[in-house]
Amino acid sequence: MSMPFYVSPEQLMKDRADYARKGIARGRSVVVLGYDEGIAFATENPSRSLHKISEIYDRIALAAVGKYNEFENLRVAGVRYADLRGYSYDRADVNARGLANAYAQTLGTVFTTESKPLEVELVVAEVGVDEAHDQVYRLSYDGSVADEHGFVVMGGHAEQLGVQLTAEWRVGLSLPEVLGLAVRALGAQAEGEPRAIPAAQLEVAVLDRTRPRRAFRRLTGTALEDLFGTTVAQA
Repeated sequence: MSMPFYVSPEQLMKDRADYARKGIARGRSVVVLGYDEGIAFATENPSRSLHKISEIYDRIALAAVGKYNEFENLRVAGVRYADLRGYSYDRADVNARGLANAYAQTLGTVFTTESKPLEVELVVAEVGVDEAHDQVYRLSYDGSVADEHGFVVMGGHAEQLGVQLTAEWRVGLSLPEVLGLAVRALGAQAEGEPRAIPAAQLEVAVLDRTRPRRAFRRLTGTALEDLFGTTVAQA
């Protein structure tokens, strides 16, 4: 009689975590930074239709890295959650903290009960009336939630990019300044000269606190070129 195959719970969780981390690391990084009038999102994404940065509700946005089909399903679920809560109660009752908690439950349940974890990492951000009231939550593949301040980097070479942003980011930067910083970080390489990223290869969006209701705005075409020029040069 053959012995049943056994894997300890500790080893099983470690294997799932390693699997998810490797999948996430293969994706291009997403940078989220606070600026004087809101929150900016930037990533290198040549696709014009498959977005990694999306609007969820009036003043809430989602950024994601990892497998597109998995985080797209989470985006759709987040929009439904926000719409249902806003319709059932009040639009003011929809906030980033509630959405982050809902995502955390889903990610945690899949990580512990399914054979394969979701290969995704998320940022849920809500712009407030001022910088002190901005909310930024980072969610990992296992459902853990971190309350972030200032900036967040996900996917790719996140640790390397985080070191650069720690050295250069500061409170009160303008939108052109934070986007220039974001693009310099995205173009940085472990060895060799930094890459120059064309504006057409960027996906950029902001949550603008000066807008009256819907704060989310994509920056494309001339709007992006007005900030950077046709090609985003590295400093």
